[in-house]
Amino acid sequence: MRLTVIVITFAAALAAAGCGSNRKVASVPAPLPAGVQQQVLTQRADSLFFAAQRSKMLGDYKTAITQYSDYIRLNRTNPTVYYELSRLFMEVRNPSYSLGFARRAVQLDSSNKWFRMALADAYTMNELFDSAAVVYDQLHRQNPQDDDLLFNKGMSLSKGRHYSEALQVFDTLETRVGVVEDLVFQKQRIFMRLEMVDKAADEIRKLIRLEPGELRYWGLLAEIYESVDRIPEAKAAYDTILQIDPYHPRALIAKANFEKRNGNEPQYRAYLIKAFQNKEYNIDEKISFVYPYLQMLETDSTKRDEGLLLTGLIVESHPNDAKAYALRADMFSQGNMPDSALVNYRKAISLDSTRFSVWYQLMWMYSRTEQTDSLLRVSTHVIQQFPKEFMGFYFNGLANYFKQKYDATIHSLNTALTIGGEKRFVADVYALLGDAYHASGLHARSDSSYDMVLNLRPKDHIVMNNYSYYLSVRGDKLEKAEQLSRRSLELKPESPTYMDTYAWILFRLGKYELAKTWIEKAMQYPEARQDPDVLEHYGDILFNLNEKDRAVEFWQLAKARGANSQGLARKIAEKRYIKSVDR
Repeated sequence: MRLTVIVITFAAALAAAGCGSNRKVASVPAPLPAGVQQQVLTQRADSLFFAAQRSKMLGDYKTAITQYSDYIRLNRTNPTVYYELSRLFMEVRNPSYSLGFARRAVQLDSSNKWFRMALADAYTMNELFDSAAVVYDQLHRQNPQDDDLLFNKGMSLSKGRHYSEALQVFDTLETRVGVVEDLVFQKQRIFMRLEMVDKAADEIRKLIRLEPGELRYWGLLAEIYESVDRIPEAKAAYDTILQIDPYHPRALIAKANFEKRNGNEPQYRAYLIKAFQNKEYNIDEKISFVYPYLQMLETDSTKRDEGLLLTGLIVESHPNDAKAYALRADMFSQGNMPDSALVNYRKAISLDSTRFSVWYQLMWMYSRTEQTDSLLRVSTHVIQQFPKEFMGFYFNGLANYFKQKYDATIHSLNTALTIGGEKRFVADVYALLGDAYHASGLHARSDSSYDMVLNLRPKDHIVMNNYSYYLSVRGDKLEKAEQLSRRSLELKPESPTYMDTYAWILFRLGKYELAKTWIEKAMQYPEARQDPDVLEHYGDILFNLNEKDRAVEFWQLAKARGANSQGLARKIAEKRYIKSVDR
């Protein structure tokens, strides 16, 4: 504002000079006295400070930072504001700024304990642990009765890997406050880092002597020994736990793993069953234990029975928890037992219908088992309950496609694309859209959809095969069809289906001898010799190579295998090739 006033005043003076001395010049207001100016600035600064305090209390840290920063422009000597900024930058995870402001606060007032505490915290956040330890040491010297400062010094030394110094600090503190968990745990961790296992165990035994019935301490002792493969000592600790609580789940599972390591399968299972029958054993921990079995089933089918046994025990212990049935369903699904999987997915949904992931698995199972009516019913419900879920509309489109309701298919799939999803699933949507548009006679849109798939997934040999075949049926872009089909064979050279497609495209290009070579390659596979379309194609190729009797023979064979293309009956009756547009 001041610059604007000066410019305007200067311009007014020039104007007055240009008009001659007879004109009166407007007078400039006299500046405020220095004391009044300072009072105005102080009031402005105070207003910013209290506004920043309000913003901080409301949790609007960014606004508070801006307001405190504006305050500093008016008053650079208030250490409290630098302290507040340090704390705020710590809240918004900006450690370097936090450290800078904490240093400035301490420079302005080194006697304030809280400013120096903020500096130590900022050093810690910046992983400058040695500097933090120095600050805590200075603070403790000034406040020798504050045990927290001594503890923080020890923690900083430990994080800075000054383990001997840290242990000295913790020992000093222990002589003052006695044996307490926090100190024992810190010393135990240091000893483990130093590979001093017995000393680490001795620390935990201190707690056990104070509270011999605290199972958590016995568990920690067992874990220490187990981590270094001192199994007899670990077993002894777990045995003590089981003497106090025979159904302690972690001890039972540990014992089970020991038995498994020794090849004692019956005892391994006995311990596991006992652990999983414990209703007090948290279901989430049970699921965490069993979940790896789902991955193991892909490479080791022998895990199926064990996984099913454990998921069955989870269901027995938690009969009203949807997660139990969902996990059991996943196990049945991975074990290729779809009927049982469906039963459990439906039960999970009956207990909790809010989890889309379970609905997803249910729809996937219906599509996998070709239960089209159920897939359509469930997916229709899902897109109403979860209108923002991409996969709900995909499965609905798939169900409608199976039902040959192509308009509904196209609508659902385009809705899915509007929502958006993972790249691989988007490619699946475009692939199905290509099929639906082709079935609807919308060939330009079909081609565009297939092109989109190949842009997203350049090695999708299935789409290459379908796309190229549909082009050949239409007699359109045959050179492109030949390139696509050849590429699909490069990616999957042992596919008789792709060989048949390539042969048919060569036939449509008039390359009959080459077409015969490829279809005869396909017919070396038993499934191709049973495929009525392949047999009819072979007859067409043979006829155009002037092997008319053999052509009729294969047309008849195709009809016997169920071929129903337009013109097949006429080919057989008239003993001549009739071009068909419907294959």
